[in-house]
Amino acid sequence: MEYFVYIIKSEKDDKNYIGSTSNVEKRLRWHNDGKNKSTKCRKPFKLIYSREFEDKKLALEFERWLKKQKGGVKIKEILRKDN
Repeated sequence: MEYFVYIIKSEKDDKNYIGSTSNVEKRLRWHNDGKNKSTKCRKPFKLIYSREFEDKKLALEFERWLKKQKGGVKIKEILRKDN
């Protein structure tokens, strides 16, 4: 099963949110419809990054690693390489 790690950016406060899912488009709609408790006051969002993994375990490991990066330096580096 394919699984993804994604980063979305709030168009309201310009902050990023990192998550994982099996369906990026559906999850983006979920955030923008205000169905996620931690992001509903920060909508709308735009997708700025997604990376596919072979399985959920690998995706969750990468998501945890990404969230632990201090000051978002690695996130900025990843986004620069992707663009």
